[in-house]
Parts: sequence; C-alpha cells; structure tokens
Amino acid sequence: MPLMSVAEALQRVLADARALAPETVALDATLGRVLTEDLNALRTQPPAAVSAMDGYAVRAADVAQAPVSLALIGEVAAGHPFDGEVKAGQAARIFTGGVMPAGADTVIIQELTARDGDKVTIQKATAKGRNVRDRGIDFTQGQPLLRKGRRLTDRDLMLAAAMNYPTLSVHRRPKVAVLGTGDELVAPGGTPAPSEIVYSNGFALVAMARSEGAEVSDFGIAPDRVADIAAAVRRARDWGADILLTSGGASVGEHDLVQRALASEGLDLSFWRVALRPGRPMMHGQLGGMQVLGVPGNPVSSYVCAFLFLVPLIRRLAGRDDVERVPQPARLGCDLPANDERANYMRATLSEGPDGPVATPPPAQDSSLMAPLAKADCLLIRASHAPAAAAGSPCIILKLGL
Repeated sequence: MPLMSVAEALQRVLADARALAPETVALDATLGRVLTEDLNALRTQPPAAVSAMDGYAVRAADVAQAPVSLALIGEVAAGHPFDGEVKAGQAARIFTGGVMPAGADTVIIQELTARDGDKVTIQKATAKGRNVRDRGIDFTQGQPLLRKGRRLTDRDLMLAAAMNYPTLSVHRRPKVAVLGTGDELVAPGGTPAPSEIVYSNGFALVAMARSEGAEVSDFGIAPDRVADIAAAVRRARDWGADILLTSGGASVGEHDLVQRALASEGLDLSFWRVALRPGRPMMHGQLGGMQVLGVPGNPVSSYVCAFLFLVPLIRRLAGRDDVERVPQPARLGCDLPANDERANYMRATLSEGPDGPVATPPPAQDSSLMAPLAKADCLLIRASHAPAAAAGSPCIILKLGL
C-alpha cells in the first residue's frame, strides 16, 4: 500500500464519523459539550424592574429639584417586595435587587441622601429611571439565546441556569479506549531491566482524549501475542468504545501484531502508512461501530498522530464545528534543508519577532525524544518535497495545547 497524504488520511478517518446521539445531562456536567437543540429562555430576566443600587425608591417628579425631604413608608430587600405604593412626597428604602415598589420609577443612591428617622433628604436631583434595571433588560421569555451546535462555555452555563434550565440536551461524549502494546513496556515507578522501556505514551494519549472531552478508559498494556491483543480489543468493544486507540505494533514486522489481532476480530482496514514524519506506520480502520486508530510506538510519533487524527475524530463525534485545527502563519527561526516525500511535523518553540511569531525547531527531531516535545509550543509543518528555506522565511504552524 503506497504512502497516503496526511490530508487524505484525515479525510478517511472522518468520512463515516457522525455526531453521537443526544443525551440529557445535568447542567453542571455540560461544560464543553455541544447542544443538540436551540435554547429559548424559559423566563424573563429580570422578571420585574429592580434596583441596581442600595438607596431609596422615589418618584422622579419628587426629586427633579434638590434638596428635598421625603417621608419613608417602607423597606424593600431582594426577595422581600414591598406591597405598598410610593406616592407623592414619599420614598421607600431599597437594596440592590429589590423589586421596585408601585409608584416609584427612580432610585437615589444612599450616598446622595441623609436620613433622619422616618424622613430622608435627597441631596441631588436624579433623572427618571436612574439606577433601575427594567423588566426583561437581559432577556425575555421565549427569546433564543443559545443555538444548536454551540460548544458550551462556563458563561453559557451561567446563562442557561438563568434561563431556568436544570438539564440540557447535548451530544454524547465519545468513548475512547487506549491500549498500549509491547513485551518491552513496564509501568512507571519500578526498576526497568535494560531490555525494558517505561510506558509513557498512554499517559499523554489518555490526557489528550480527556482534554477534548472524551470519556476515556485506559486498557493498560497488552503483551506481544495476537490472542492477548485480540482479547483487549474485544474488551474495548464490549465497553462500547467509539474509538479504540492502540499504541505500538502498527506496522507489519514479525513483532508488530496489532494488525493481525484486529484482522482476526474483523477489522476493515482503511490505511496503515501515511506520508508523515513522525508517524509513517499510522493505521486506521473500522471494527463494527468502533473506529480504530493505531499510532506508532515511538512516543513523539504516537503523540503527533493522535494530535492530527484522534483529536479531530473526537471533535466530530462530539458534534463540534471546529474539527480541524487551523494552521497559523509564522517565520522560521533557523535555516532548514529541503524535505523529502513525507510531510514533516517538527517540534518547535515560539518567540515573538518584529513580523509576528517565530518558530524555531531544535536540531534533534528523533521520534523517541520526549524532552523536546515537552518544551515545544507548536508543530512546524514542512510540506512534502518542500525546498530548503532560510531563517525568516514564512512557514505554517499548529499550536500545541488546548
């Protein structure tokens, strides 16, 4: 099978992916989820005219000239309305959020008053309607405020609560099963033998999927035996995974057994080689209703492949519109040689230059080197067969992080 371009590979990954079914979720659990229906306000906010300040509710006609002394007839606090009516020559003590009493149309802030028993002196004239929040000034019942397809922010949750929604209909979170493979892998915390490697890929892959809002289950490490890998695949399917993400063994060498195990379970293979550095032995296929992504075992390769393919797939299944990250322009911070047939996604750090961001890749780009990846701010994209480029030349980047 010839090498496939990154663009075509991503197109295949997303071709059959559809937003998952709606589910009703408690409001406080919907951050980052995508609405499946428009939200119209269930109430008017505020439901009545209220005071915006602590002070005195008065008739504007009574305070057109100041100073003037008014008779106090009652008190209004938030949640404790006043049943009486403010008439000519009268005022009511009012606090922020208190419902404006009948007859009053203006609030004089307390700093402009002097109280003496049941009298209050207004020391400065105030225009009609000042310091009053009118009924419906924020929104009115039935008004559409949050649209279908919106990914909910913390501010949206505040608004939905004010609209009186205790639950929301959102797309189901994609379920991602993460499986590492390899006899050489051991968990962190022990003393690895010289032939063993501390398993690190899964921690990044699980964290990446969770940061995108997926429900993630870590299926641990399967040894290099077809039967064990196939058993883990069946467990992922039984769990109801929408995506199975395997790390390691994605190629077709004698010890690369993931494809064989998946084939034994009925995988419909889409591709397994991509014109990508790092990450050429990247695999994708469909196993029933479960999408399968097989990323290489080298740590940087696994991360870059997940960044380029897993993240867009999760976003598509979650119902998001921003499925693909948009490349941004930058300038090269160093000279780069001509590129070969594989698109190169180089780790790079960013600094600010006179013409915008400057991307500088370290000279060491081996796919096993995790320290440069941790320091990187972005992936600098070099197209296949790109000619040599000098420092200061335009380039494009994908920023790392959320």
